[in-house]
Amino acid sequence: MILHVQLKKDCVVLGQLDLCAVLLMKDANYPWLILVPQRENISEIYQLSEVDQQQLMRESSQVSRALVACFHADKINVAALGNMVPQLHIHHVVRYKQDIAWPAPVWGFAPSKDYHPVELEERVMLLRGALGL
Repeated sequence: MILHVQLKKDCVVLGQLDLCAVLLMKDANYPWLILVPQRENISEIYQLSEVDQQQLMRESSQVSRALVACFHADKINVAALGNMVPQLHIHHVVRYKQDIAWPAPVWGFAPSKDYHPVELEERVMLLRGALGL
């Protein structure tokens, strides 16, 4: 499966679940994972088979649970927008009542903040461990 060029640019690949690749968004403003179902020519959830839709929901729940456990989130925002990247991908963003964008959506609110290389490595290892990747 080929990953869209924008996702390659913006993310670090953490690993693969049964259906989805798991990506870490390289924006240190928020802990932010993206699931990308490994199916060709799919841009919408309804285009997945029923079996894949159910698996996507299981994997989305798994990712949400891991994010809450690792980061003690006040809220997990889950969204499949696809306005800029047509390849189906589902965002899972940790939100805190005191984060820079609360309660607004994160998209376009603040410039992306780069991770320090050590912080990025630690985040990758933490999330791979939490997700069994």
